[in-house]
Amino acid sequence: MEQTEKKIITIGPERPLEKLNEQDLNLLRKMYRDMVLIRRFEEASAKLYAQGKFGGFCHLYIGQEAVGVGCIYALKEKDYIISTYRDHGHALVRGLDPGALFAELLGKRTGIVKGKGGSMHFFDKNKNFLGGHGIVGGHVALASGVGWGIKYKNLGAVVLCFFGEGAANIGAFHEGLNLASLWKLPVVFVCENNHYSMGTPVYRALSVSDVSIRAVAYNMYRDNFDGDDVLYVYKKMLEYVEKARNGEGPSLIEISTYRFRGHSMSDPAKYRSPEEVEIWKRRDPLIRAKKMLEYNGVEEKEFARIEAEIKGIIDDAIQFAEESPEPPPSELYTDVYAK
Repeated sequence: MEQTEKKIITIGPERPLEKLNEQDLNLLRKMYRDMVLIRRFEEASAKLYAQGKFGGFCHLYIGQEAVGVGCIYALKEKDYIISTYRDHGHALVRGLDPGALFAELLGKRTGIVKGKGGSMHFFDKNKNFLGGHGIVGGHVALASGVGWGIKYKNLGAVVLCFFGEGAANIGAFHEGLNLASLWKLPVVFVCENNHYSMGTPVYRALSVSDVSIRAVAYNMYRDNFDGDDVLYVYKKMLEYVEKARNGEGPSLIEISTYRFRGHSMSDPAKYRSPEEVEIWKRRDPLIRAKKMLEYNGVEEKEFARIEAEIKGIIDDAIQFAEESPEPPPSELYTDVYAK
């Protein structure tokens, strides 16, 4: 078999800056603040990991912030989110406490799941955040199960299911989409295509260049767009979230994005060129949002204020986590079975 030629993965043309109405401008301010929170949380997580303060797997969301923020802003509080092992950003946008999340990373008793889940398994029932999941693609079918429960109980809610393009080749992905369409379940499936399944580029793993085209086989709505503009992502997602809420059935949305770090903290990412990474860093979603805000008259002092606020939140959260107690040995025997 002939080996596939190595390619540089590039992004589409950048959308021009535009003048925003007051509502969109205020919304973008909030979105930018949340993207900065995610970025600084992830940078701090990387530092704590490098210092040996926690171990195991740790998958950072740096570079993908506009996807999580834009998508989750399209939801209501009663809606549900189910995520992958790259779940830090989704959890933060959903409103999970940064202190409890850092405590979870450090395996502390005050962690979001008592230090038992770690980086890949953030979960908060009160926020309808149904976890990061470590089994690639397995949670896609779970999302359809949650959607079935919503429809059965007539809750009027929606499930937002995040996964990477690697999951689109897993059996549970196809089972989940088939059942969601068959029963017209209120699920929006979001493929965060960062173009690498661990170290394998999409052109070596996917038989199609557009993941969303697989929606055709399951008779559901589909879309595909770039994920560097958070306001654009939000407006696109509103359409499909409302379709699901109104009983029109599920959608498969592919959003092109890029992780600036390796697959996990143990990955040096030498399978891609510095040139390719630099191409994508020029479209950093934080830079894009800041440019848009500046174009609409937001001054540098506001960005400085946001950075100072987030620094305080991160510093306090890390202090809380580091000063929190270790779980007692008896915790090994709790939460094993549901009551």
